[in-house]
Amino acid sequence: MRTLVYKNITNPNQFKEQLLTWSQQFSEVVLLDSNQYQQKYSNYDCVLAVDAFTSIKTDDHNAFEDLKQYQQTTKDWLFGYLSYDLKNNVENLQSNNFDGLQFPELYFFQPKKLFLLKDNQLEILYLRLCDDEIDSDLLAINQCSVISVIGSTIKVEQRISKDDYLMKVNKMLEHIHYGAIYEANFCMEFFAENASINPLPLYKKLNVISLPPFAVYFKNHTNYLLCASPERYLRKDETIVISQPIKGTAKRFADKDLDEKAKVDLFNNPKERSENIMIVDLVRNDLSHTATKGSVTVEELCCIYSFEQVHQMISTVVSEVENTTSSIEILRTTFPMGSMTGAPKISAMKIIEELEETKRGLYSGAVGYFKPNGNFDFNVVIRSILYNSATNYVSFSVGSAITSMSIPEQEYEECLLKAKAMFEVLS
Repeated sequence: MRTLVYKNITNPNQFKEQLLTWSQQFSEVVLLDSNQYQQKYSNYDCVLAVDAFTSIKTDDHNAFEDLKQYQQTTKDWLFGYLSYDLKNNVENLQSNNFDGLQFPELYFFQPKKLFLLKDNQLEILYLRLCDDEIDSDLLAINQCSVISVIGSTIKVEQRISKDDYLMKVNKMLEHIHYGAIYEANFCMEFFAENASINPLPLYKKLNVISLPPFAVYFKNHTNYLLCASPERYLRKDETIVISQPIKGTAKRFADKDLDEKAKVDLFNNPKERSENIMIVDLVRNDLSHTATKGSVTVEELCCIYSFEQVHQMISTVVSEVENTTSSIEILRTTFPMGSMTGAPKISAMKIIEELEETKRGLYSGAVGYFKPNGNFDFNVVIRSILYNSATNYVSFSVGSAITSMSIPEQEYEECLLKAKAMFEVLS
């Protein structure tokens, strides 16, 4: 059981930063920030969960069944992540590539302390065992300073050279031309070894640069995620399930006319539209596994959304499920998300594993939360920096969708465009 307290906050943006500063004393932290981006499907501007009362950490073996038991036993708020390589739990697949980060493949925790901010209204939800600390915590939070925006100067290396990248994309095109797949998301890693960074101000800088609707600051002891994701993976709201895949990217321009032209060109680009529509079909199929008959609909198709760094093409696919349908089953039958795999999904994942040189891990996985009633909301982990402070390993990956219309040089340039914010933060 939790104690619920409401507070009115006069300066929500400042309070949000003070919350994050205050949270650093805890070993487990999840901050989810919408940056006040206007989303139809959104309950909160900011959520902070800290201090694990219970937790679950596992590899891919039996992961979704373990998570189901944990979620149904606690019947409480849970925060955490699903790594991309849980695909091996869903399908008969393997991940044998190099893993410099060594994060657990699934991690969730039940927070002792939870803050939910919407406009000026703050909900505070503390477990009864620590609800006598609410007033003293609020006093401490209000005394915290605002985080400075600073970058880093570490040496970032590229795991796959440009020549190797072009060669690998051409191999993927061969698979497409032979008919093995229609589309696949091919990713490459940038990394730094023996790198000591301060995650909090770097997250602040990444967030200021990007202002995404699905930002995350995540800490689990020595594992950190600094995430500036623009993409929702999956949300469940009672019996409604929403997926919002992104496929299609164009750079922003300072000149308004050029910027508007970039949006129009993206909307009309046949390659980008075909990328998006193929993934929409995949998502429709994934949702159909748990949907009531005839309930899967495409609410938006190939709509253009603008963010600080890029314009993106986003579609919204919605389904309805029975009240009795397990939340974990909805996740299991749609994971990993189609925008980060390809079509057909299993074939694409096998070819991805063959051509990529690093294990994706949390990158292209999902971070989010469950409510006590089983509702959930998860992002897609892209545009993100990952850090293991125990081994001083820093990593970020970027990728693009390869289709029959792909030109390898242009796919490489798209990857560099997506990497721009992370490079600006780290070097």
